[in-house]
Amino acid sequence: MSIEQTVLEKLKTLPIEKQQEVLDFVEFLQSKTPAKESDSQEDKPVVSALTLAQKWVGCLEGGPPDLSTNKKYMEGYGK
Repeated sequence: MSIEQTVLEKLKTLPIEKQQEVLDFVEFLQSKTPAKESDSQEDKPVVSALTLAQKWVGCLEGGPPDLSTNKKYMEGYGK
């Protein structure tokens, strides 16, 4: 018999109030358990801010295409 089956069999013997306590405890344990390994940050590829923002580049009209080439914007930088 698996652990899950054993827990279910024992759970059925408890009064409803105790079953609710068990449910509350299981939910508490779930909240304290880290996400599955497949959902962890280690498995996700690293993406730069540039890559994430590329679809927005040039979406505003009338502004400079790139602030790093805007001499007025860069005036006094580093002083």
